[in-house]
Amino acid sequence: MADALSPTELYDRLQRGESLSILDVRNRDEFEAWHIDAPRTIQRPYAEFMGAKVRGEIPELVESLDLDSADEDGPIVAVCPQGDASEGVAELLREEGLDVLNLEEGMEGWAKVLVAREIDADSGTVVQYERPSSGCLSYLVISDDEAAVIDPLREFADRYVADAAERGADLRYAIDTHVHADHISGIRAVAERSEATPVLPTGAEERGLAFDATNVTLVVDGESVELGDGTLTALHAPGHTSEMTLFRFDGVLFSADTLFLDGIGRPDLEAGSDGARSLADSLYTTLHDRIRALPGETLVAPGHVRSGTPRASDGTFTAPLSAVRDSVSLLSLDRDEFVARVADDLPPRPANYEEIVSVNLGRETVDSETAFELELGPNNCAV
Repeated sequence: MADALSPTELYDRLQRGESLSILDVRNRDEFEAWHIDAPRTIQRPYAEFMGAKVRGEIPELVESLDLDSADEDGPIVAVCPQGDASEGVAELLREEGLDVLNLEEGMEGWAKVLVAREIDADSGTVVQYERPSSGCLSYLVISDDEAAVIDPLREFADRYVADAAERGADLRYAIDTHVHADHISGIRAVAERSEATPVLPTGAEERGLAFDATNVTLVVDGESVELGDGTLTALHAPGHTSEMTLFRFDGVLFSADTLFLDGIGRPDLEAGSDGARSLADSLYTTLHDRIRALPGETLVAPGHVRSGTPRASDGTFTAPLSAVRDSVSLLSLDRDEFVARVADDLPPRPANYEEIVSVNLGRETVDSETAFELELGPNNCAV
């Protein structure tokens, strides 16, 4: 459709820095909970446009929202949950002579975007996948003709399998670094579509792992997962959760929700506010005794990013550990200051996180549509 814009096209335009404005016609609470970041964003509910239509006041509404000036700076992209209401608004504004595109499938379509980029690595291949709607990052690691996917999202299980096959690799492992609270894990879905073996930290059993452990490999600190000519080495890193386990491969540290490029993982999603201080203390030890001790040239490949997180020259969200040590101010605090700051000043918890944890442990089963709806929204795993 000439007057429609696909979510992938919108992502590409935003990455190129093209001038455009987002007109979000969802209700204010929906917008504040989760929206698309753009240089200019306007929020007005659909009902306001429909009321103006009935009263014949669309020109006055356009003027009050300063939409004419938005149009001068490039197209307006109308957004709603699924693309239907926003198309009605877009049509009203086109009748006023404005250049308005409708986002196909709305925010649900935005949540289906997954962008792949290769990380510069000395040997083997590492592909970073970005889900811009939530900031979730996942990885495909290939050595020789074997592959592993780290922290896969269930919604994109077919994509990981297809990308491994396209690169001539057999997908041997589907790895979770921890029991996720912000998205539905894809390790079982990937295993169902390939020969991959699900891999989890052994501590997941203590968290209440309920699915068939006979078909799962559990790893402990220091254990190696052989992959082609390379090795994925497990690094137990308690803090965000008690079982959190990172993996190192070819100078790359998959730091999951422990260390981000501009922050660290929150410590309260497993044990709640009462247990946050204990896990924050563990996180301090992990960061200072285990991660900061690694070589400075280690490439940090995190599990999440947020709006404004800087990219490397290759376009990926990675950075040398030496740079991350300097950029994350929380790493400069002493233990007591760190625990107080990290445990007592926390953002809202991810939506539906308790049910998501239950699904990821195998205690609850949901269909694909429900799984997708559970994880819609922003990521709130960082401090």
